[in-house]
Amino acid sequence: MPDSYALFGYPVQHSWSPFIHGLFARQTGQDMLYRLHEAPPDQFRHDMLEFFFEQGGCGANVTLPHKRAAAELVNELTPRAQLADAVNTVLRRDGELIGDNTDGAGLVTDLRQNLQLNLTSPRILMLGAGGAARGALGPLLELNPSTLVIANRTANRAIELAEEFSGRGAVSGAAFDGVEPLDPFDLIINATSASLKGAVPPIHSGAVDRNTVCYDMAYGIGETPFTRWALDRGVRNVAQGWGMLVEQAAEAFFVWRGVRPQTPPVLQALHFRANYLASAARTRS
Repeated sequence: MPDSYALFGYPVQHSWSPFIHGLFARQTGQDMLYRLHEAPPDQFRHDMLEFFFEQGGCGANVTLPHKRAAAELVNELTPRAQLADAVNTVLRRDGELIGDNTDGAGLVTDLRQNLQLNLTSPRILMLGAGGAARGALGPLLELNPSTLVIANRTANRAIELAEEFSGRGAVSGAAFDGVEPLDPFDLIINATSASLKGAVPPIHSGAVDRNTVCYDMAYGIGETPFTRWALDRGVRNVAQGWGMLVEQAAEAFFVWRGVRPQTPPVLQALHFRANYLASAARTRS
């Protein structure tokens, strides 16, 4: 009988995780089954996650809006989950539930390996101070940036988050309109939900030039509002979060199975599948 894994979220039916983990399992010869569980917040906290493991589940992924709740439900947190104060990966070990967070590691792996960026003392601007930003800050600060500015709609939230991570590197916080750089940033990461709403956070014109890398954690068919904004300003290196999606999944797979899958063929298959579905949808319309 295959080992059972799952993704808990609300909503979750749009997720690419079963496709990705199915390819990982086939590639590495792992006998496992990965399912989606639509989990309203009240059911997730009191029933669904614990019941899944009581029924023999081996591991789980957790996505919005449950990452903070998962951190409270597990028996133990890894250091990177403690730092992120959120869990996206749960492992059962000796009857105990261990909570981990692979989001930041997935982002940095995508930047370094897939995009092949030379991140030597980079100047980084992080847009947003919510859970997505928080999960990425630890791994990004391990890159030893010369500066990392967190910009948010409300300055206090960005400043508080920066103060919490201040012992790990040169990080500061400000409101969006409080960022007035003397020089363009090397890397701008959009960790807000603005792209999902068809908007772009207000960004100072001096923050970007053609050599800035603009990365949107959001992903979709075609350009997001943020990547379109960057392209319209002549930015040469623009990326969406497809690579982060695959790399954080690969890190979770490694946590569960002790085997690290090869991600380039899976990322290629993901792009092919997404483009095929988009083409089919246009044909039907």
